[in-house]
Amino acid sequence: MNDEIRKIEPTLTSVQEHNKPVPTKETHHMKTAKKKWWLFIAIPLGIIVLLAVIAGIMLLPLRGVIDKARGVAASGQETMTAVKAQDIGKTKELLAVTRTKLDELQKEYTKVKPMTAMPFIGVYLNDGQHAINAGYAGISAGEKAIEALEPNADLLGLKGKSTFVAGTAEDRLQMAVKTMSALTPKIKEMADNVDTLRKELSAIDPKRYPVKFRGVEIRGPMEQYFAVIEETANLFVNAQPLLMNLPKLLGDPKDQRYLIIFQNDKELRPTGGFITAYARFRMVKGKPVLEKADDIYALDKLLKKKYEAPREILTFHKGVYQLNIRDSNLSPDFKISMTQFEDMYKNTSSYEAVDGIISVDTHVLVETLRILGPITVYGKTFSAEIDKRCDCAKAIYELEDYSTRPVNYVREDRKDIIGVLLQDILKMALGVSPSKYWGSLFQMLIAEINQKHVLTYFHDETTQKAAESFNMAGRIMTKADTASVLKYKEDDGWDYLHINNSNMAGAKSNMFVSEKITKDVTVNSDNTITTKLTIDYKNPYAGSDCGLESGGLCLNAPLRNWVRVYVPKGSKLTSSQGSISPKDEKAVTMDTTDSLDKTMFEGFIIVNPLGTAKLELTYASPVKVSGNAYKLLFQKQPGTNGQEFLLRLNGKDRKKFTVLTDTEITL
Repeated sequence: MNDEIRKIEPTLTSVQEHNKPVPTKETHHMKTAKKKWWLFIAIPLGIIVLLAVIAGIMLLPLRGVIDKARGVAASGQETMTAVKAQDIGKTKELLAVTRTKLDELQKEYTKVKPMTAMPFIGVYLNDGQHAINAGYAGISAGEKAIEALEPNADLLGLKGKSTFVAGTAEDRLQMAVKTMSALTPKIKEMADNVDTLRKELSAIDPKRYPVKFRGVEIRGPMEQYFAVIEETANLFVNAQPLLMNLPKLLGDPKDQRYLIIFQNDKELRPTGGFITAYARFRMVKGKPVLEKADDIYALDKLLKKKYEAPREILTFHKGVYQLNIRDSNLSPDFKISMTQFEDMYKNTSSYEAVDGIISVDTHVLVETLRILGPITVYGKTFSAEIDKRCDCAKAIYELEDYSTRPVNYVREDRKDIIGVLLQDILKMALGVSPSKYWGSLFQMLIAEINQKHVLTYFHDETTQKAAESFNMAGRIMTKADTASVLKYKEDDGWDYLHINNSNMAGAKSNMFVSEKITKDVTVNSDNTITTKLTIDYKNPYAGSDCGLESGGLCLNAPLRNWVRVYVPKGSKLTSSQGSISPKDEKAVTMDTTDSLDKTMFEGFIIVNPLGTAKLELTYASPVKVSGNAYKLLFQKQPGTNGQEFLLRLNGKDRKKFTVLTDTEITL
């Protein structure tokens, strides 16, 4: 059986990357971002190169065709070099050369067209024509993409001439929005070209070709190219609503208002972190205008009525007997949690109608400071440098020190520091030439969306669906979903796993606790599956001084962890170990219920400083393995970073990786 692992991103990752080791955190952002924006150019060129291989194998006597195909391949390779260097001017020039080479190949191919009626060789000649047609469509899509991207080269961090450099930051932002408005016709043309490319390639059956020829891999690369083209086409179709609505989202022609909420992933909650602060921005033709920024506790004080605490708060939280806005993100599904958040927000005296909610966590803050450099707020310097006091970024320590350390006086602006940081970050980013920061920030943002450190919820239904299709909306995936980059919906036979941890009054201990997930799958004789799931938690650091009287900074304390494990609906728990009662810490069996179109197993553990904890559960799933392949969708919890995942199948270790994003695995 062939093994495949696929990371799901808001834009696609090249098939060739599947079997590479997981990149380090430091290199991941830029490497992935560089590939994504150029994929719709790179893959069609790969098809053209593949065409030369097909011609060389099946059309050996046709020397003229072979020579021209090699010319296309050479030009395609040269263009790919420019693509990888993100040199938009050079890419534009070489795409024109490649089109000329393809014209020469098409002319030569016309000479052998009568041979398409011949047995055997005619099939491959027809395949060659389909590949040429696909090449034309791919080049056209690439040319339209360059037309769209070239005016914004500085904004995207690309090399080449740009018209996006004159005037103030506000002028440049408004110019960018106007440029995006002009792109709408090109987006439709690109979509048509991509659809043509997909249709032409669908007429070629890779199974007609040998696995290898003269030591060269043939069938495998063809299948990989075709799979990526199909995914790219689906993604581009799904992305059209978002791309077409970009000017509207950026406040053109009508202003848009958004809530930005800051989730502290060091105190992990279901959607990525404890809601610490919020800011309200108005977008005016691309210009962000900060209307209000405040501590979430201040917003809670403005509630006009009290909300009864739900079961989850009463059972797992400590000393909390009503529902606060800061605890409203109880569902792992971001849309559901934000609906609850907004319902409560409407009952505050600070309410202003918004068009959507965007969440960010501390990972985004640190990566932004890694690009911009240190920023000083309230006499404290925030940077991405490692602080030995917590073995974390200095920005994280200073943020916690300012907002969390007990003081002997009332500090009304206790956590408004987030709002001030956001303002200063915007001033620094927008107050310079775009070429200095904008490209790096833009590419970093794409990587952060991919890793689920940025989540979005829009009121506009079309835009929300587009965000979901990009997998940037923090939804728990169901097979009923109709538009997504995930294959999970396409057929049955998919296993599913999502592990959701919630820190319920355990200080900022998620900063210190690591997590290792082992999923040991056995395929039974009736093709159903049984899983033994083990989750190992480890805190190798000493505890903090958490005494209120001493005034210590309480970061590392016992982690009170509410755990929910989501698996295919209808799964049956046969055993569990490690879960305890939150009240008396006695061992209990995990509870089973249905939630979010899944079966959910619920438990509770405590991880002490310098300690470990283990949760083990065994369950039988109604999912049946089909087509001699085991398929799993693992959905990452937003806000998590660096989880280790080991997948065992029928007693053998098969896949081991660091969790960066939602991941599909086929064995």
